[in-house]
Amino acid sequence: MIKNSIPLNQCETGDHVVIESMSIQGVMRRRLLDLGFVKGAQIEVLQKSPLGDPAAYRVNNTTIALRKEESSQILVRKA
Repeated sequence: MIKNSIPLNQCETGDHVVIESMSIQGVMRRRLLDLGFVKGAQIEVLQKSPLGDPAAYRVNNTTIALRKEESSQILVRKA
């Protein structure tokens, strides 16, 4: 794990974070890269569902919902 980085799913609503790395593979990785989930991109945590899964995130003026199994594989640091 990269120093001072945490999985995206551990962030709280309203947090602004920067992507450090992603360990997602396959079609989902390609989709996230196309949406702007690249190293150095800023993400805002918009909201989490009542049970915490999925959660909504904003990157490059695009809102996307990710399940915990996906967001746990994206390492971020506080912006």
